[in-house]
Amino acid sequence: MAKGKRRGGMPGRARGGNMMGQIQKLQEEMLRVQEALGEETVEVSVGGGAVVIVMTGHQRVQSVKIDPAVVDPEDVEMLQDLIMAAVNEAIEKSQSLAADRLGALAGGLGLP
Repeated sequence: MAKGKRRGGMPGRARGGNMMGQIQKLQEEMLRVQEALGEETVEVSVGGGAVVIVMTGHQRVQSVKIDPAVVDPEDVEMLQDLIMAAVNEAIEKSQSLAADRLGALAGGLGLP
């Protein structure tokens, strides 16, 4: 009977230890991917190239380019709308990039 108890306890610990090792590896990989996202960029262009935004995978605006032809002191509102649209689209693309990169890790675990 003592053998049965000892045997029954060992596999559980072995599986648990293996699971902890997998979780630690996953955490390390997630950190690596998150750091790499800071180096990746997305670029968005609106208004036929009137405004171009480059944003990192950490949702930081890296650059803004504005075509001088759209800078009309009489129509500042149009320029503001273009900038707002470009920034919002860049955020969406950056978030999608992050979800793709991090989602690949979660897929390996079989999580929804």
